[in-house]
Amino acid sequence: MSQKNETRALLVSLLVTAGLLGGGFWWFSQRSGLRFDDNASTLSPQGSLQDRISQGERILLPSESSNPEFNSLKQAGVSAIAAARYADAVPLLESAMQKHSNAPETLIYLNNARIGQRKAYTIAVAVPIKTDVAGSAEILRGVAQAQNDLNRGGGINGAGLKVAIANDDNDPDLAQQIARAFVQTSDILGVVGHYASDVSLAAGSVYNTNQLVSISPISTTVKLSGFGQYVFRTVPSDYVAARALADYAATTLQQPTVAVFFNSQSAYSQSLKSEFVTAVSLTGGQVSNEFDLSSADFSAARAVDQALKSGAKALMLAANTGTLDKALQVVQVNRKRSLLLGGDDVYAPKTLEVGGEQAEGMVVAVPWHIERDPRSPFARRSRQLWGADVNWRSAIAYDATQALIAALRQNPTRQGIQQALSASTFSAAGASQTVRFLPSGDRNAGIQLVNVVPGNRSGAGFDFTPVARN
Repeated sequence: MSQKNETRALLVSLLVTAGLLGGGFWWFSQRSGLRFDDNASTLSPQGSLQDRISQGERILLPSESSNPEFNSLKQAGVSAIAAARYADAVPLLESAMQKHSNAPETLIYLNNARIGQRKAYTIAVAVPIKTDVAGSAEILRGVAQAQNDLNRGGGINGAGLKVAIANDDNDPDLAQQIARAFVQTSDILGVVGHYASDVSLAAGSVYNTNQLVSISPISTTVKLSGFGQYVFRTVPSDYVAARALADYAATTLQQPTVAVFFNSQSAYSQSLKSEFVTAVSLTGGQVSNEFDLSSADFSAARAVDQALKSGAKALMLAANTGTLDKALQVVQVNRKRSLLLGGDDVYAPKTLEVGGEQAEGMVVAVPWHIERDPRSPFARRSRQLWGADVNWRSAIAYDATQALIAALRQNPTRQGIQQALSASTFSAAGASQTVRFLPSGDRNAGIQLVNVVPGNRSGAGFDFTPVARN
C-alpha cells in the first residue's frame, strides 16, 4: 500500500472510532499519570488545567503550518493519541512532519507516540503560547531536538523521554496552578520553564516547596539567583548581560551618558535596568534619564527628545516582550542619533522588520548565536531537523533539557535530579558550551553581543550578527 493510501485508510479508521475518543482520553489520562484534582480552578477562556497540558492528546500550539494536509494529519494523529491508538498516531504524525518539518510540537507528540505505553521518563515544558506563539515555538524546538536526539539514540538505559507541554500564558497565577499540577503528577520528574522572570519566580516558589526541579531557559532576573534549591536556569543573569552592554558602551563612547527605557511592571525589565544602571556607573558613565515604557502617557518622541537634550549618547532598551512595540517606536524616533543597546527580549524578528534601517548598528546581548559556532554538532543537527537556523531561545532550551537528561541518567528521581544538578562535578553537553551550575542555580556561562547589520538571512533585509571580538 502506498503511503498516501495508507494515510487515507488510517483517517477512515479514526472516523469510525470517533465515538470512542472520550473514553479513550480517560484511559490515556489514567495510564499517562497526567491526572489533576477535580477541584482545579476553571480557567477562562480555555477551561480547566487539563485543556492547557498535553502529551499529545490535544493541540496547544496553533498554526505550526498553513499546509492543510499537514494540519489534517496532525489533528488525526492527536486524535489517535487521545484514543491511545499509538500505532495509528505514529505514521500520521510522521507524514505530517514530512509535509512540514519545522513543527516542534508535532515532533514532541510523535516521539511520545513512538514510546506509547513502554517505560519512559517524563519531563514537562511550560511556554506562553497565548502571549508569545513564536517564542513558545522557539523553546519547543530546543526541547524537541534534545528529546529526539536521546530517543533516537536508545534513550536512558532503553527508556525513552516523554515531554508534556503546558501553556501558562506567561501569567504568574496560572503558572503557579500549572506548577501545582506538575508536582501532583508523580510521573513528571523535572520542568523546563518558565518564560518571563516574574512567572518563573511565582512558579519557582511552588517547585521549591514541593521539591520538583525547574530549569528556566529564558528568565534572567537577578532575583532568581539563589532563589531555592530546586530552581535553576541555563540563561545567564541580567548581571552578566548588563555588564557586557555597559562595557561596550564605555569602549565605544568613552564615559557614556545613557538614557534607559524599561517596563516597571516586568521583573525582567526592572532587573536588567537596575543592573545596567549600576554597571554604567562602574565604567565611569552616567544614566541621564529613566523612561517607563508601561506608563500610560509614555511618548517615544518626547522621551527621545528629552534624552538627547540631557546629553544621552546611547539609549538602552530594557524592554520586555510586552513593551517591544514601544521600544521600536524609540528606535524609529531616534533616527540613528544615539547608539542603541538592547536586552535579549529585543532580539526578535519584529526588531528587524519594524526597526529596519533605523535599527542598524543596534547592539543586543544574547546568550548564544548560531554564527559564533556555525559548524557545531548542535547547529548542524538543528538545520537538518528543522530546515532552518534556530535562535538563542532554542539553543538554551536545548541546554536545559540536556541538563535534565544528564541528571536523569544519574538518578531518575526528583530528589536525585536535584542532587545531580547541584553537585560541583555536574556537567552536560550543551549547544555550544558545557552546562554547569553555580551554587546559586545560575549557569556558569558568558554572554554574546550581536548587532543589526544589512543581510538576507532573516528575510527582513537586516540580520543579527555577532559583534567582532577585540
